[in-house]
Amino acid sequence: MGSMFRSEEVALVQLFLPTSAAYTCVSQLGELGLVEFRDLNASVSAFQRRFVGDVRRCEELEKTFMFLQEEVRRAGLVLPPPEGRLLAPPPRDLLRIQEETDRLAQELRDVRGNQQSLRAQLHQLQLHSAVLGQGHSLPLAATHADGLSERSPLLQPPGGPHQDLRVNFVAGAVEPPKAAALERLLWRACRGFLIASFRETEQQLEDPVTGEPATWMTFLISYWGERIGQKIHKITDCFHCHVFPFVEQEEGRLTTLQQLRQQSQELQEVLGETERFLTQVLGRVQRLLPPWQVQICKMKAVYLALNQCSVSATHKCLIAEGWCATRDLPTLQQVLQDSSSEAGVSAVVHRIPCRDMPPTLIRTNRFTASFQSIVDAYGVGRYQEVNPAPYTIITFPFLFAVMFGDVGHGLLMFLFALAMVLAENQPAVKTAQNEIWQTFFSGRYLLLLMGLFSIYTGFIYNECFSRATTIFSSGWSVAAMATQSDWSDTFLAEHPLLTLDPNVTGVFLGPYPFGIDPVWSLAVNHLSFLNSFKMKMSVILGVTHMTFGVVLGVFNHIHFGQWHRLLLETLPELVFLLGLFGYLVFLVIYKWLCISAASAASAPSILIHFINMFLFSRSPTNRLLFPGQEVVQSVLVVLALAMVPVLLLGTPLFLHWQHRRRSRRPTGRQPDEDKSRILDSSDTSVAGWGSDEEKAGCPGNSEEAEFVLSEVLMHQAIHTIEFCLGCISNTASYLRLWALSLAHAQLSEVLWAMVMRGGLRMGREWGVAPVVLVPVFAAFAVLTVAILLVMEGLSAFLHALRLHWVEFQNKFYSGSGYKLSPFTFTAEEE
Repeated sequence: MGSMFRSEEVALVQLFLPTSAAYTCVSQLGELGLVEFRDLNASVSAFQRRFVGDVRRCEELEKTFMFLQEEVRRAGLVLPPPEGRLLAPPPRDLLRIQEETDRLAQELRDVRGNQQSLRAQLHQLQLHSAVLGQGHSLPLAATHADGLSERSPLLQPPGGPHQDLRVNFVAGAVEPPKAAALERLLWRACRGFLIASFRETEQQLEDPVTGEPATWMTFLISYWGERIGQKIHKITDCFHCHVFPFVEQEEGRLTTLQQLRQQSQELQEVLGETERFLTQVLGRVQRLLPPWQVQICKMKAVYLALNQCSVSATHKCLIAEGWCATRDLPTLQQVLQDSSSEAGVSAVVHRIPCRDMPPTLIRTNRFTASFQSIVDAYGVGRYQEVNPAPYTIITFPFLFAVMFGDVGHGLLMFLFALAMVLAENQPAVKTAQNEIWQTFFSGRYLLLLMGLFSIYTGFIYNECFSRATTIFSSGWSVAAMATQSDWSDTFLAEHPLLTLDPNVTGVFLGPYPFGIDPVWSLAVNHLSFLNSFKMKMSVILGVTHMTFGVVLGVFNHIHFGQWHRLLLETLPELVFLLGLFGYLVFLVIYKWLCISAASAASAPSILIHFINMFLFSRSPTNRLLFPGQEVVQSVLVVLALAMVPVLLLGTPLFLHWQHRRRSRRPTGRQPDEDKSRILDSSDTSVAGWGSDEEKAGCPGNSEEAEFVLSEVLMHQAIHTIEFCLGCISNTASYLRLWALSLAHAQLSEVLWAMVMRGGLRMGREWGVAPVVLVPVFAAFAVLTVAILLVMEGLSAFLHALRLHWVEFQNKFYSGSGYKLSPFTFTAEEE
């Protein structure tokens, strides 16, 4: 957890891996996830690297794995997760896995092909049997083009003009959607010189391709004439009909039907044996494929990492470079020694100097991960920059709760998050694929604290589903006011609104022990009172939050040795911020402490005093809060304005003086000085500085850019204007705490008044309160969750996010770094 406050120290290391043990060493590093490799072959094409052949073999195996996986899914089976921890296989096992995979794939293709062929044959036999068994009646007469009557025989007597013609038959099956079109086209093409009979099969037949049951239309067409027959065959071919031979004699058809049924039975037995063998092959695939997939993915990742290494001049070892946490260096050395012990030559690791900025490494756990992700969404911190995440753990839920404060709503959110926390180790919860659920589950600890803080602020606001609760006795007494005033019946009838005078003895007994007094929920000026309270509270929280951000910048300057910025930047910023807006917070707190309820009617206006502070004037009707207030205000304004030129010119002039002093020094440097400068060069600047300021703060040499005072002045002017104007705009931005809090309270009040209060009134008037309250409470619960918890919660979350990103983090956090992404097999296993 020590790395939460600042990123861990990361070193650039160089690895010398013996060629025979390089694969084993990198594989062990992938299991531990210690090193982020740098590509030493960036100028080399991916097709010209040393291990490109091995990568291609792994990719070919992955294609075969995809085929096997699709076949398993096609059979309705599920691949089980691999059992245990699987290591990357040695290179010699690649050939064995490839041979077994190809053999399995070939067996699966052969068996699947045989199954499809047998299913197609069985389907043809079943269709043929259906055609012969449908009982199509043979036509006894047909029309003729010579104008013969309907009673004329189809076949003329011997010696007639058609003695050489005989009736032919075409039988088959067609898909039901095509039957009507086929019948119309046959009639039109053959001009009626045929008789067609279409019937739907009584039983559904299994489709050989999809395996789904389907209905077919069988047909029997009788015709005479060779040309008519050619047309019929062409049309049936166009409609992809299944045509079968048809025997005219009844005995022959029965014999053929019996033979077809016998063949179908035999074919079903063969198909059953084929499917049983297919099941055995798929079972082997289910058992072998999951571990092979993980192993080949790891092997491919190892070869891709080895492709980033360079080869030594003697071709006896591979040279790799990478970033590694300093505290992991002993573990790294031990792992490399153990992995290369069989090779006879031990792998070597040592630190090397580097000018590049190291990556940022911040270790998190299941609790801090969601808060760190909020910070990283703004930008990954620079190397060893102050990390805002530890403070965000408290400030983010608290600012959210200020806008969302309600005991009831906070309790619902807390219970929802608590249920996710308690069930976080259940596999069904962790492996849920719903994207919305995954979002909530990943931020369960954030929701837990948001709900907990909302309960706390709800007690301060004294609101539970917009209703006030009387935990302690009220500090106002109506009875004392009634007994000591002239409140007669006539007075009460003429004055529907009564005022409690704190100057009357016994009316105001003292402040409420915790939070807002519940008597305010009955007052007509309740909203005005909460407006004043929450607006001042928002200003106090905002100025405190921004001041804390400026103070955190002190730790950056001290850590990086930029002592001049403490005097020329941090001090002027604090004087400017606290001299103006810190004084405003002081006035609010001073008025709260020194003005009692009895003298509240004549209390001076803080807003008027703050305006007069900048105008150097005084309002005769607005009395002073304390003696010498005008002098203090004038001094603070002058002091704050005097800090602007210091903030604008101080750092550029100091850097210019520092640059001139270094330019007068001799060019020669000691080796120790060079080493320390190289190691520390990435830490010369933190937040708010561009590349020009960083170069100006480093020792100059011929390789570095020249110091340009105008550019440094330009950057510092932007920083000064941004800070000074930001103090005003950011303070006003914190008023969103007031606005969102009032909006949430008013929405909750409206929802209660329009739903629950109406339901209670209806139940009391009709005398059926339990019956009415059931649907009313259901509607109230649904609207509460949908509007007040989801919509209002999302709105408060986004505003709290903006306050942290813009108003808080820009005071000290640059977010211009990049994460340490060590080489690890975790992604491949997932």
